[in-house]
Order: sequence, then C-alpha cells, then structure tokens
Amino acid sequence: MPEQYPPDEPGSEIPKARILVIDDETEIRESLEALLSLEGYSVELAQNATDGLKRLENAGFDLVLLDLMMPDRSGMEVLKEVRERDTETPIFMITAYGSVEVAVDALKSGANDYFSKPWDNEKLLIEIDRMIASTRLERENTQLKRALKERYSFPNIIGKSERMLRILDLVTQVAPSRATILITGETGTGKELIAKAVHANSARADQLFVPVNSGSVPTDLLESALFGHVKGAFTGAVAARKGYFETANRGTIFFDEIGTISQETQAKLLRVIQEREFMPVGSTDTVKVDVRIIAATNAELKRLVEEGKFREDLYYRLNVINLVLSPLRERKEDIPLLIEHFFTKYCRENEKFLDADGKSQLRFEPDAMQLLMDYNWPGNVRELENAVERAVVLASQTTVAVDVLPDSILQAGGVRIRRDESGTLPADASLFEIVADYERRKIIETLETVNWSQTDAAEKLSIPLSTLNQKIKRLNIDVRRKGGAAGP
Repeated sequence: MPEQYPPDEPGSEIPKARILVIDDETEIRESLEALLSLEGYSVELAQNATDGLKRLENAGFDLVLLDLMMPDRSGMEVLKEVRERDTETPIFMITAYGSVEVAVDALKSGANDYFSKPWDNEKLLIEIDRMIASTRLERENTQLKRALKERYSFPNIIGKSERMLRILDLVTQVAPSRATILITGETGTGKELIAKAVHANSARADQLFVPVNSGSVPTDLLESALFGHVKGAFTGAVAARKGYFETANRGTIFFDEIGTISQETQAKLLRVIQEREFMPVGSTDTVKVDVRIIAATNAELKRLVEEGKFREDLYYRLNVINLVLSPLRERKEDIPLLIEHFFTKYCRENEKFLDADGKSQLRFEPDAMQLLMDYNWPGNVRELENAVERAVVLASQTTVAVDVLPDSILQAGGVRIRRDESGTLPADASLFEIVADYERRKIIETLETVNWSQTDAAEKLSIPLSTLNQKIKRLNIDVRRKGGAAGP
C-alpha cells in the first residue's frame, strides 16, 4: 500500500513548519508567538531587522512575518535584501500603516501577502497555512516529476494482494484517459497516493498535481481558494490571486473529502466539469482551464445524495470511474511487505539499524508479528506506519519485541491457542500456536519456581520485566490465581 501517511493528527509533537517573526514591538512578537505556537508551528522571534537578517542567514524558515517599520532598517529594505538571495521563502508584511499603495509596493518588491494591524487571526492563520502548503506543493511536484517519470511504475505503493493488484491494473488502464475519477475508501487507505499514481502515469505527468483538502478550508474562503479572486473582490483583496484550478491548468486537481463542500460550491464545481471554465470571485470574465479532476471520500456519497446533502448531477459527473480501496483488514497479506518498507523508511530517517545497502535490519519477533497480523487496523495503513515508526524509535536491538507495540494492539491481541479434548495441541497446530504454547508453559514453570515473583522470573528468563508483563497479559496467564489456570 502507499508509502506516505504523514502523522497529521492533533497533538503531534512534530511542528507543522518553522516561522520567523521580525518585529520591534514586544507585544506583537509575543502575541504572534502564542497564536502560531498553539497552531503547531515552531516560532522564532527577531526584535529588529539586523537580528532577523542574521537568523535568515543561519537557518531555513518556511515563512517570515516581517514588520514594515523598524528602528534600524525598514521592512521594505529587508524584503528587497532577502529577495536578492532567496526568491522562494514566503514573506508576509505586517504594518500599522494600512494603505493600498504600501501594499502594492510590498507585493511588487516580492512580498507574498500583506496584513494591517490589527489583523484577523483566523484569516492570518488560513493564509499562512495556504502559503506554506503551496510552497511545499511546488517543491513536491518538482520532486514528483523527477521520481515518477517511468510510466506504469508505482514505487510508493506496496502490496501483492489480489485487491491491490486489481486496483493497480485499473490505475494503469484509466491513467492515460481524461476521465474524472472518484476514489473511495476508509481514512488511511492511501487515496491521495493512488491519485498521484494516476497523475504520474498520465499525459499530464509533467504538469502540476494540486491537492485540495476540501474539509479544512472554511466555506466562505473555499471559492476564493479554488477559483481565485480579482483585486477589490472583498475586503483585504489588495491584489488579484490565482486559485487552485488556474494553478492546475493542464494538470490534475485532487479533491480530498469531496463530500464536505457546500451546495453552492458544488454547483460551481459542476460548471467547471461541464464547461471547463469558471469565474474568479468578483470577476465577470470566465477563465478557460484544462484540468483533470480526481475526487476522494471516506463517506458514502450515494447516501449523501439521498439525504439531499450532495448534488446528484455532480455525483454522477465525478463517478465516471470509481476506484474502491480496500481496508487493510481485508488484505492482510500486504502487511509483511508494508512493515519491511516502513522499517527501511524510518531506519533511514533515524539513521539506525541499517545494513551496508541502506536497508533495515529490524525484524519483529514472531509473537509481535502475529499480533500485527491479527489486529483489525481501524486506522488502516496510516496506523500501521505509525506502529512501525514507534518500533524503530523504541527498538534497542534488531529483533523487536511485543512490548514496543501500541497499547491498542496489545489490548486487542490476546493469544488463542487451540486444544483438543485432552488439552493438547491439535495435529494441525500452527508454528505460532506451538511456540506460544511452549512459551506459556515455560513462563508458568519459571513463575512457580520463584514463588510467582515476576521480577525474579524476568531475571531468570533473561528478559526485561516489562516484556514478561506483556507476555503474561498476551498469553492469558492468570498470576492472581498463581497457577496460570486461566489459559487460552
């Protein structure tokens, strides 16, 4: 299954991006630091232009918030100096002197946007998020063009199951066409990477692939994001701006969670599909585009149509070709390949447990592997990737034990060992059952010799106490009854 499932859940300790704030007012710096930090950004503060330029020389940032008026040098001078050596890092100008002339001068000098004090926090955060995402998108698309030039190759999609091979066959067939595609599947099944595979194997592969997270942009801002706007279209629109559709012209636009968009935006999207044109917000002129649309959803769009929440005509326009991605629990034969792939990925990232060829040396113990194979994976491949990354980080040796697995997997994974009427293993017992039965008997025997002291038993078995505790729980050994009678 697909390789990348960035851990974007709330609470992630990895910062979303690095932002530099250059402003001589302490209150402004601290308020921006508090606002941005709460949103998961890593923030650095510079109290004047000189300090800001020094920080920009020594470290890379994903975005800069630059005050226009500072005591040592003006923000406009700083902007021009930075742009002489760096044309890519987004820079937002902030000032207490809001005028259209100043804004236009800043934009002409290389600023990406302009905000007057006091600004609207929500709009500022939305524009920061969109600008950072757009910059990363351009870099990713450049890399995508280089990495996926070989047609009908799916380097980031891992799987040998019949279901996955069937999907890849369909991708190969539909990629060269102009047809609109609807990808359906549970969260974490890899819908975006399948969309990227379609794009990379199409005639549009050398053009942009533009993803749109439909559910993350507020309704009142989504249309501007999709179709762009003209200067003066609304308060704060000091310059015209292209939307996602114009950016994706001759390429592919990918709508993630298409079922979340409003009815009004649905109508405008339908027009783009039918007429291949749209009007930017505030404009009366149409813009022609040639864009392939791929949409994805984890919701049942047909049910939303029946409930009146999704336009039926748009549904049928999107559902020309439907690629249905199976959840991981229905294709468990792909799990070993995925684990091997993720082991190598995260061993490289953490620079540990790599062999001479740069591949991972890590392996799960048989009982840990069995737990992973038996688990239902409600979070699909994304959850599996997180479990493997956790194992890489916590592993102290090349054989990874049960005790590094997440509690959700351990709690769901009590081992069941089949027995016949005499209480012995059946003739067709699997290797895992034979090993688990021996391990269970050995642990009970050791506990009995040390009067059921788990600390002494762990020492005698030469394993960490935490590992023994996990094995006792997994093998259903009832230490409270001091006999292990509550067997599987």
